[in-house]
Amino acid sequence: MKICVPAMSNKNQLNEQVFNHFGSAAYFTIFDTETKIYKSIENDNSHHNHGSCQPVQALAGYEVDAILTAGMGRRAIALFNEAGIKVFMYEGGTIADAIGKFETNQLKELDIESGCSSHSHGCH
Repeated sequence: MKICVPAMSNKNQLNEQVFNHFGSAAYFTIFDTETKIYKSIENDNSHHNHGSCQPVQALAGYEVDAILTAGMGRRAIALFNEAGIKVFMYEGGTIADAIGKFETNQLKELDIESGCSSHSHGCH
């Protein structure tokens, strides 16, 4: 299974803090739970206007199965779900910690109702 986690930088690898809003993250870390191999990719759409994020396109070709994030808009959640990608809530720690909690089923899956309605994060 491949997991995507948003990050502000790619300098600290798996010790990087999880970024607070998926679409605005500068980087995404893609982690394969079977091989334990990861890679960091740049988010070319991190400076988008609210509502114009192209989340599924940002990950095209990476065959991601799940996303771990502290925040994501309702539209993005719907688009990922339509593409067969599940979105899970994770706040307050590193990419490694998020992956560990995902692998031990400690994260709640987000649905459209629990998504953010703006970049001001009135969704937590």
